[in-house]
This record gives sequence, C-alpha cells and structure tokens, in this order.
Amino acid sequence: MTAITHARSDRATGFFDRAVATLRDIGRAYTQALALRRTYQELSQLSDRELDDLGLDRASIGAAARKAVFGA
Repeated sequence: MTAITHARSDRATGFFDRAVATLRDIGRAYTQALALRRTYQELSQLSDRELDDLGLDRASIGAAARKAVFGA
C-alpha cells in the first residue's frame, strides 16, 4: 500500500514561524503603545497636588508612564 504524506519543508515552516512571531510582536507593541498613551493621559489629568502625593511632578510623567508599561 502506498501512503502519500504532505509535509511542509523546514524552509516553509521557518518562514511561517517567523511571520507568526512578527505579527505577535507587532500586536504586543501596539498594545503597549496604547497602554503608554492611556497611562500618560491619565497621569496628565491629575492635579499637581495629586502628582505630588504619588511622588511625581509634571516633568516625570513620561518616565513614570514608561516605567508602568515597560517595567524598570
């Protein structure tokens, strides 16, 4: 009896794996960009007193937002 198998070549598999990984990375970057923007906007809406309570000032909002989204 003869069996026919359809196997993707290693080259094709590598291409699709890289394509999926690239799309996943793009999605992750997009999600992080949205979170960064949202965090920055929320911190910007706080009063100077509220920022001071958090140990922040207006000049450090960007750094604090990046740290919150991307970590230290």
